[in-house]
Amino acid sequence: MKLFAMKKVRKMIAGVAVAGLLLSVSGCGSTASAPASGSGSAQSGTIGTAKIGVVSFLTGGGAAYGKAIKQGLEMAKEEVNTQGKVKIDLLFEDSRGEKNEAINAANKLVNKDNVVAIIGPTLSGEMFAVGPIMNQAGVPIMGTSTTAEGITDIGEYVFRNALPESLAIPAAVKKAKEKYNLKKVALMYSNNNDFTVSGYKTFEKAVKDNGLEIVTTETFADKDVDFSAQLTKIASLKPDAVMVSSLYQEGALILKKAREIGIKVPFVGGNGFNSPQLIKIAGPAAEGAIVASPWFPNKEDAAVKKFVSDYKAKYNEIPDQFAAQAYDALKIMATALEKAGSTTDRKKLRDSLAAIKDFQGVTGKFAFDAKRNPVMSATVLIVKDGQFSELK
Repeated sequence: MKLFAMKKVRKMIAGVAVAGLLLSVSGCGSTASAPASGSGSAQSGTIGTAKIGVVSFLTGGGAAYGKAIKQGLEMAKEEVNTQGKVKIDLLFEDSRGEKNEAINAANKLVNKDNVVAIIGPTLSGEMFAVGPIMNQAGVPIMGTSTTAEGITDIGEYVFRNALPESLAIPAAVKKAKEKYNLKKVALMYSNNNDFTVSGYKTFEKAVKDNGLEIVTTETFADKDVDFSAQLTKIASLKPDAVMVSSLYQEGALILKKAREIGIKVPFVGGNGFNSPQLIKIAGPAAEGAIVASPWFPNKEDAAVKKFVSDYKAKYNEIPDQFAAQAYDALKIMATALEKAGSTTDRKKLRDSLAAIKDFQGVTGKFAFDAKRNPVMSATVLIVKDGQFSELK
């Protein structure tokens, strides 16, 4: 993991220590195995109902991520509740993509609603804020979209089934280099977002590891709408490609402006590009955009085809990476609950999650490694004819 990420985690742990005091000792204090409220037991033949909290980006500039996550979770919940030994009750809280809101949401879910675990938050920066509190309290927390480096270094109760950008970005850069014979590139990233800063660092390393020259590095901020200055400079330097670490909204606007001023080279995005909203907002300007993902809806796989068909029938849209990862995350959580034999014991659930191996989900074969990161592979995608296709 990057040194800067480790330093950030240490600083964040110290910074949120006071926030952690907001959690009552009886709800989730020093006894990590303290039970959450629930029903049933392993002895009765059915495990019962597990209350799982969800902290998600449901309103604001990144709400498309949260919407997809919510839909993926709800679809998985329906299937688990009809097919499995455990029943799931999901309690959603909106973080609006803000760290303080995410902390408040987690506080409520754990201290008031007494959930056994939390899924989320959506952004890596939110996890850097919430994760240390949950880890100290002994509450398992799983990120389905937190891809920045250093996430699981927060502590042993922090998991993710989101493919880290340390695996996805290098795959995309390598594929783009081979496909387009790249020699020199420009980098762009949002400098006020933990996730996009981490993505930039990963891009920088991947570019150098592939022997590419960086002609310039341009920055912007989340919610910026004018990228003329940065792109005009990039155009003058004539790179073979542009690498961008951003959320989908800024990424789409960058693509539109780039094509408008005549930049025709490929754009390679970080995980923020993995949303149909990028294509919806950018329109034709999104053509040729490249991103790596563990999810590909057109994969020749029976489980993937069924998931896509069921999701489309339910929501009238194709599931994106965020929906697929959330769907798998709840299935993983349900599997761990069944193996733990309890819907209330947080410590047993943590240990059961850590032991997950050979789980077959719609994003592929999955296991947690020793640091609770996913063991899985990425597919490099390109926007072609208005949809994501595999880049071959």
